[in-house]
Order: sequence, then structure tokens, then C-alpha cells
Amino acid sequence: MRPRRLRSALTVLSAVATAATLALGQAGPATADTQRSAPARQAAAAHGLTSVTDLLAQRLLLADKVAAAKYGTATPIDDPAREAQILEDVRARAAGLGLDPDGVAAVFRDQIEANKLVQRGLFARWDANPDERPTERPDLAKEVRPALDRITTGLLAALRETERARGVPPCGPRLAAAAGWSAYTHRLDVLHLEGLGRALPSVCAGSW
Repeated sequence: MRPRRLRSALTVLSAVATAATLALGQAGPATADTQRSAPARQAAAAHGLTSVTDLLAQRLLLADKVAAAKYGTATPIDDPAREAQILEDVRARAAGLGLDPDGVAAVFRDQIEANKLVQRGLFARWDANPDERPTERPDLAKEVRPALDRITTGLLAALRETERARGVPPCGPRLAAAAGWSAYTHRLDVLHLEGLGRALPSVCAGSW
């Protein structure tokens, strides 16, 4: 699990996310104009890493539907067979895109663990607060997994587009800044912020 890099990613993201949360509380909902003019947006966009972190945030938000589909059923959060299938698929697709299959698999392994972290947090929340339990059960096969597959395709493309930016030493701070902005724009709560921190460690190519 690379504890040192994980702690570093969580520490930097926490600082950025705190600033983003304060800005959100002071300024109210973001508009298209404020998004275009915000210095944080300009800085993150300049390095192109928000194309990655936005997809990580979107994938984490889908964890809510995955959890809702599984909660109260015999379907476990951990699904080793499905996880192995995903990693095998992204390895093959990464090779076709000229990317390092091991590096890409590491990124997606972190996404899987981040998703499960959010699912466990939601299960605990719903156990403690029955009135917050989901009232609908999404269809994993027909609704959730196709959405996850679309994000997988987008994330592979984003990893290819940002390959150079992710391979230089400034990647870490730039990634944290981009993640903080994505957390702000997607209105991530504390649980999903923790998930986003878990999703980051392998994105910078120098960390593989």
C-alpha cells in the first residue's frame, strides 16, 4: 500500500481541501464565471491534471450507487474476481495506448481501494442512521458498471494526455492542487475527501 506516499498525499490534499471548503462556505455555490476566473482553477488547468482528478471524483461519487446496490444484500464490498478483471483489462488497454501497464494498474488499484473505502463508510453511516439508508437499489450490471466503464475509458485517455506532466517532480503538489479543486467543484464531503486522498498515490508516474 505504500504508506509513506499515501500519508503525504492525504496531508497535502487535506490542506488544499480545507482551503477549498472555506472558500465554498464563504462564497456560496460556484458559477461558471467564478470557475473560469478563480486562480486555483487557472493554476490547476495550466498543468492539465484536473482532467484526471475530476474523473477520480466522479468515480468516487459512483461509490454511493455501488454501496446502495449492495447494502442489505449478500453481495460483499470486496469482489476480488471483478477487481482482477478490471486490472487485467486496464493493463491490456494501457499497453495499446503506449502507457506502462504496471503503472496504470497501480492507479486503478488505488481507485478500487478508494471506492471500497467510501462504500464501507456509507455502510457504517447507514447502520448508525437508519433514516439515511437508500430507498432505491441501483442495478449494478445495467446502471452502475456502464457508468464506471465510461469513466475508465476517460481516465485512461486522461492518463495518456497527462503522461508528461505526471512524470516530473512537481507532479505531487500540482496533483494535490488539482484534487483540491475537483473536491471543491464536486462538493465532496469528508468521507469522499478521504476517498480522494486514497485515490491519489499512484497518479504521479514517479511514484510507481
